[in-house]
Amino acid sequence: FVKAVGGGTVGGDPVTLSSNDFQLFGVPVRFAQDAVSIDARWKELQREAHPDKFASSDAASQRLALQWSVRINEAYRRLKNPLQRAAYLCELAGVPVNAENNTAMPADFLMQQMEWREQLDAAEDARTVEALHRQVAGSRDQMLQCCEELLDQRHDTIEAVAQVRALMFIERFNSDIERRLEQLETDLPLAQTGTRSRAADAASSG
Repeated sequence: FVKAVGGGTVGGDPVTLSSNDFQLFGVPVRFAQDAVSIDARWKELQREAHPDKFASSDAASQRLALQWSVRINEAYRRLKNPLQRAAYLCELAGVPVNAENNTAMPADFLMQQMEWREQLDAAEDARTVEALHRQVAGSRDQMLQCCEELLDQRHDTIEAVAQVRALMFIERFNSDIERRLEQLETDLPLAQTGTRSRAADAASSG
């Protein structure tokens, strides 16, 4: 069962529930990954481990199949998400991100995030917020490229951790941007209604 679900062996040892995500999916331990291959491997693993395949098996086999299914989905989510994948690689290298207790980020990024926050707070229309959103997205792409270089080429995990923390801020800040856009879209119809009402009042009084 383990061989069928886990995909064989790594270095002569069987793949188990405690194997890391890369071993489980049979892909290189690196940041750069082929999304299509990961998707295909996930489907293959889920077919092997789907609990429905073991509906007529004993209770122990059913529990094991469920554990494998949960573990496969956990690994898939982490491997597919660039930020989670980068953080996981840092953890595997013995340098966990530890974002709750350590907020250290690149110095230039600290200044950048303050500017972004001021721009968002001052924004009064959706066009301005959307422009900020594009700017932040561009910075995110650049930082992901930097993570790839740090992790796959330079093997500088400590510097990569700082980039991951900055990317975590960007992820949270993007949520703030989206909420601001929703607020502006909600306020716009109300403003338009008020304009129409004033126009109607003016017409009736004329």
